[in-house]
Amino acid sequence: MARAVTLIRSAALSDIAEYAYAATAPAESRLIFLAGACPLNDDGSTAAIGDYAGQAAKAMENMQAALAAAGASLRDVISTRVLVASARQEDLVAAWQVVRDLFADHDVPSTLMGVTVLGYKDQLVEIEGVAAVLDS
Repeated sequence: MARAVTLIRSAALSDIAEYAYAATAPAESRLIFLAGACPLNDDGSTAAIGDYAGQAAKAMENMQAALAAAGASLRDVISTRVLVASARQEDLVAAWQVVRDLFADHDVPSTLMGVTVLGYKDQLVEIEGVAAVLDS
């Protein structure tokens, strides 16, 4: 299956980042704009209360469900924004590691941000994304 997303790296930028610095998709691709994936269970309750990595895993599971409903997968994601309700870098890293591991070698451009609060009770993580697919 042909993929729309091309990840771009630059020798002029540090290679310490665990993601590509840019990505492109051709004009004929269909873009999918994902709402922030939240760590919510099917009944609407917040999953993994107090656990940054657990909430990141549930948010990614929910993102994959939304992608599947749109005819896409993680391999079609072109960028992400990971929001973590914490001012502690180690909490951000705990959430990021889950996201990074699930994307594996499809290391899309991403922004990791600490925020004050998120929308649901006990919510610590939210993950936004954009995907691009080539419909055949």
